[in-house]
Amino acid sequence: MNVKSLFGIILTLVGLVGLIYGGIDFTKGGVAQASFVYLILGGIFFFTGISLIRSTKA
Repeated sequence: MNVKSLFGIILTLVGLVGLIYGGIDFTKGGVAQASFVYLILGGIFFFTGISLIRSTKA
């Protein structure tokens, strides 16, 4: 397995966990700034990982 592809999978999973945690925190009425930080960082990691996986599959 290519190292770039493995790193892309790891980034995607970390981003997914961040998105889920931020969404749960946001719906429970937690601190809004912390929820947005988790959502934004999770989205960045998720879409970066997806992009990295797509570019290495070619």
